[in-house]
Amino acid sequence: MPTHRQPTDNATTGPRPGVDDAEAALVEHYPRLVRLAYLTLPPALGRHRRVLTAHATVQHVLPAARKGAPRARVPGQRTPSGSAYGWLRGQVLRAALTHDQPSPWWRVRSARPRAGLPLVVGLRLFPRAGGTDELALDQALSTVSAPARAALALRVLEGLSEQAVRALLEDAGVADPAAAVRTAERLAAHRDGRAGKLLGTAEFDPCTVQTRPTDLLRRRQRSRIAAAAVAIALAGAALAVCLPEDDAPERSVAGGSLYGPAGTAALARALDPALLERAPRDAWANTSRLDFSVWPARGGRTDDTALLKRALRVWGGPGPAVRVSATPGTGTAPPTQPPRLLYAGDLDGAAVVLLHDGQRIVRYAEPVAPRVPVPKRGPLPEPLPGSDPLPEPLPEAGNRGEPAPGADAPSLAFARADQADMTTAAALTVGRTPDGARYLLAPWIAGSATRDLLAPGTPARGLGVSADGVTGAVPAPASGGDCVAWPVMELRSSERIAERHSFLVTDLGEPSPAHLTYTPLPGDAPARGPREATGGPALLSWARTACSLRTLRGSGVRAVNNWAFAEQALPESGGRSTWVCTRADTWRGPGRILVQFQRPASAANAPGTVVAEKGNTASCGRYGQHILAGTRWKSPSGKWFLLAAGSRDVTRIEATGSVRADAKATTLAVRAPREGSVRLSARLTGGGGLRAIG
Repeated sequence: MPTHRQPTDNATTGPRPGVDDAEAALVEHYPRLVRLAYLTLPPALGRHRRVLTAHATVQHVLPAARKGAPRARVPGQRTPSGSAYGWLRGQVLRAALTHDQPSPWWRVRSARPRAGLPLVVGLRLFPRAGGTDELALDQALSTVSAPARAALALRVLEGLSEQAVRALLEDAGVADPAAAVRTAERLAAHRDGRAGKLLGTAEFDPCTVQTRPTDLLRRRQRSRIAAAAVAIALAGAALAVCLPEDDAPERSVAGGSLYGPAGTAALARALDPALLERAPRDAWANTSRLDFSVWPARGGRTDDTALLKRALRVWGGPGPAVRVSATPGTGTAPPTQPPRLLYAGDLDGAAVVLLHDGQRIVRYAEPVAPRVPVPKRGPLPEPLPGSDPLPEPLPEAGNRGEPAPGADAPSLAFARADQADMTTAAALTVGRTPDGARYLLAPWIAGSATRDLLAPGTPARGLGVSADGVTGAVPAPASGGDCVAWPVMELRSSERIAERHSFLVTDLGEPSPAHLTYTPLPGDAPARGPREATGGPALLSWARTACSLRTLRGSGVRAVNNWAFAEQALPESGGRSTWVCTRADTWRGPGRILVQFQRPASAANAPGTVVAEKGNTASCGRYGQHILAGTRWKSPSGKWFLLAAGSRDVTRIEATGSVRADAKATTLAVRAPREGSVRLSARLTGGGGLRAIG
């Protein structure tokens, strides 16, 4: 075993504290210690066992503190940098790193927690699901060693230096701390350096968990079997009933409604494939409500009861092997009533099922064995007189649409779909390949094409659609590197519901594509709401802002609008610039804005300059129709100017601070130093005030 050195600074374990100090530090910093243990423990434990083991690891470091430790209280040791916390952190780290190592029978003291507590019976615990970024980071963490995961947590969550992290790992018995730190640095660069922010989300928080019962149906069945066994035993029959330990899939509950016989019956009914809702094929043409509730069931396996049963069973209780993802704000609980079947079929080597429960879209996918061509057989010989007829030949393996043996685990994806309309319920992602995404189009879509937002002058190209409504592959926009193209779909609705209505949707890495709209510059006419982004000015505006959509991937975006709220003549005959506010509305409600200053450019797709960004805001939307923004600009002669612009109801703009100026207009341009703090404010038509965004 490796030898351990005794650390001397507080970044490592620190001296053994008194019991009172250790207990106070543990209570104060319990969530941080449990998160450190959770990230270090092996992912192979599964989410439920890892949550419990993380809590047990932290809770069982105190008994070691009581052995030979005085109860004297040492002031000033209850902060994260104090020796009490440092000692606890070292004990937790050592216990988590040695979890998989067998303990010698002669070892009296062990850093490993005793089995037993905390104990949870009849429930499964797991942290709340995050988005695609959190899922990607979790997968990356599962491929590295425990010391590397611990080093990452110590670096980005605890804020320790590389030297302190190496000292902690060496004290915990890690053979090569330097290698672990190097791996942690590589992981820290994950998702453009946002690994630290992602590790602080609920996806990696074992103190904020969701609960699911174990398999209620099987539990009830076991209870009946046990009762029957007891009755037989009382009657004198010698019967031994041996029930295996159940490792049944987890089941979600909503409001506890699935507990008890009534809840079990409701769950069984909701997961019965025979009770799936199916809309008539022409329901969309005979209603004023256009959303997923009027989608008919399509695909070549809508009558495959075995496939539908597997999809519903996994939804009711995804086991640890199932890859579950959900857009932000989307629950993963089982349905409370039979959902609606939208699609079931084979696509690109996977069996896909799309379901809708009125609030969510659920996509189930499982790999299937490739279909092998069956060679033509000659006629079978006649059976001999008096003999049995020859059996029919069996179908070839891999031609029955069954899951491929030994293939990857199935996946389950959840997305919000409440209050969907003709445009936001127009398409669903049914499959993804290296060539792009394929979509299932709504039954009211009569035409489909693709276009590149970065090439506004290039006409749209037709997109092939199968008889079941599945499109050909649409290339996915680049999520990283250079932004050289941004493919979108241009869809046209049937004239039975809207005459010549075309609109754009784009893939942001979620089951439902986002709807793109445009609000033009204010004119003499009254203000209007967003309109479809299919006209010339709209395409030119999106050509300069499309690449900013990369920051919205996986954030549950429903629609994105480009609002050109002001146009400004630049000083020194510098041309005319446009101020644009791009607002992304999410399915769960909150919005996010990005304000860009678009100066004159020779290229139609030249990106603008981002001057402000804000999340969880009503600005640039229906309930936030006023905006003010500013930036500094260098003229062709090399002089610096302060520029500001407001929306149509702005009557006066004032600058204070290092620049003092005002203008009775919607724009302001004044000479200003390159540096210095400036505060912008505006007055509105109705007399109200407005502060600059950002």
